Amino acid sequence: MPKIADIEDTPNPNAKKFVLREPLTWGIAHSYESAEQAQGDSLASALFAIAHVTNVFYVDRWLTVTQDGQADWEPLLREIAPPLRATPAASDQSAAAVFAARATVADLSPEDRQRLDDIELVLDQEIRPYLQSDGGDLHVLSLAGNQLVVHYQGACGTCPSAISGTLQGIESRLRTLEPDIEVIAA
Repeated sequence: MPKIADIEDTPNPNAKKFVLREPLTWGIAHSYESAEQAQGDSLASALFAIAHVTNVFYVDRWLTVTQDGQADWEPLLREIAPPLRATPAASDQSAAAVFAARATVADLSPEDRQRLDDIELVLDQEIRPYLQSDGGDLHVLSLAGNQLVVHYQGACGTCPSAISGTLQGIESRLRTLEPDIEVIAA
């Protein structure tokens, strides 16, 4: 059962990040924007059963919960803690299982696959650590021509700065690799 090490504010005032002592997963992100999406995930379903919860995102040793902005955080945190503590910690998973579960962008030419690998390397090394430290992340949905479509997860999903400033910063950094790239949030 994961023990909560800390609860952190995020740049999104409607999201809190729970830092855990034990992992919930080993590298596999779980992101849900509704109770319907969370069906089959007992932790996320239990969290969506709490009034005002609008988004659940977790990976490894942290979980981010976003609310609709209508609830006071103190009582909401007290409701979130029991289902989180009741969830079993991640069991040992093989590297092959984790690798197989990661989503990849399909149907790319070898040249576009190399472009995407280069982009993902920059995202992994320079962008995702900052997003994750704030309780969020991003997932690449597609690369078509000069358009890279990303989807924000966790606290970043509804954060005003993610849609404007952060997206522009990501695009600016990626333009050092590809001057004509356009980054779009979906």
